[in-house]
Parts: sequence; structure tokens; C-alpha cells
Amino acid sequence: MSVSADPFSKPASLAAALKGGTVKKRREAAVALGKSGNLSALPALGEGLADPHPGVRADCVVALGRLGDSAAVPFLLQVLSDPEADIRAGAIAALGRIRDPSSIDALIGCLGDRDDRVRIGAAEVLGKLGAEAALGPLTALLQDPFAAVRETAGIALQKIRKSSRKPYLS
Repeated sequence: MSVSADPFSKPASLAAALKGGTVKKRREAAVALGKSGNLSALPALGEGLADPHPGVRADCVVALGRLGDSAAVPFLLQVLSDPEADIRAGAIAALGRIRDPSSIDALIGCLGDRDDRVRIGAAEVLGKLGAEAALGPLTALLQDPFAAVRETAGIALQKIRKSSRKPYLS
């Protein structure tokens, strides 16, 4: 029986499963905690970000994004330096889902990441946030060696400029 299908799975027992057991059980626990919608899962998911298995860390990132609360932002910011690009990109996607402006500075820092998927994700989220502070760094990305990065930076710049326009008074 999987952890997520267990009728007795409460956040506390899922949190315990996330700390120990097989990789499969830890991953199932992370997914179930994210689906629970229960913000009491935040500390356990935050601890799961330090798991040695990248799949568990990735599932914790997705779960934090799924909870969709600004309280998850500090946990997500800590994995923006994870050695795995997929996890960094996942954290950026989760931050995009939460849309908390407190993540803007860290996202601007991600525009210089060595992985193009991370740069693309950061540019997209900064565009969604209308982050005027990112105008300079996004403009610099128009010279990126990867066409997809350049295109995404251009779209983000358009979104930011559009969102910063003030309506005309009649």
C-alpha cells in the first residue's frame, strides 16, 4: 500500500515517512503532503529539501509550490543553489505559482545561472511579477547564447513594461 493511499495518513505520519524509509516512501509522502493543502506540512517539506535523493527534493519543491502559500518562499529560496538544475528550475516554477514579490531579488540572481532552463524560468516568473527591478538584467539576457533564453527575456520585458504603465487620466 502506498503512503498516499493509506487512510490513516495524517500530516504528522506523512512527515515521519518523509524523514525515513525508502526513497519511494519518502517521495510518496512529499506528494501527499503537497496534496493535503495543510500548511502544517511546511516544516517537514522544508526538511525534505535536504534529502540526499534528488527525486525526494524535487517532490518537496513541487509540494511546496502546490501549497501555494508565501510561507513556503523561504524554503524555496534555499534550494535555488541546489546542485541539480531540475530542482532549481522547479523551485522557480513553484515561486511563480506563489507570486510573492519577496522572491524578486533571488530570481534576478537566477538570471545568471549556468543552466538555460533556470534562466528561462526566472525570466518568466519575473515577467509575471512585473518586476521592474529586473529590467536591466533581463535586457542583458537579450544577448544570451540560447535563443529560448533571449526570447523569454524579451517577453518578460514586454510584460514588465506593460504592467508598469500608468493609466492615462482623462
